[in-house]
Amino acid sequence: MILISCPYCGPRNSNEFTYFGELEARPAVGGVSEAQWRDYLYAEKNPAGLTTEKWQHSAGCGKFFVVERHTVTNEVRRTYLPGAREAGPGEDTR
Repeated sequence: MILISCPYCGPRNSNEFTYFGELEARPAVGGVSEAQWRDYLYAEKNPAGLTTEKWQHSAGCGKFFVVERHTVTNEVRRTYLPGAREAGPGEDTR
C-alpha cells in the first residue's frame, strides 16, 4: 500500500487518488514547433527517479495538488499545494 498525504485531508491510501501526469511548465503556444507541442501534450518522460507530478484526491475532497515521488521505490517525498514550492524537503504543506 502506498500512502499519499493529501494537503487537505491527510494521509490516505493511493487508490483514493488519480494521477494526472508529470508537472511541467506549459510552453508558449506560438513559441514552439508542432512536434514540441505534440511532445508536451502526449509524451510522458517516465524517468527512473524523483519526479514532480499532479494528482487529484478523486475519492475524497476532489482537490488537485503536487506530489514529489520516486518512481522506482514509490517513496512519496512530499506533497504540497500548487505554488507552495517553498516548503522544505519531506514536509507536507497543509
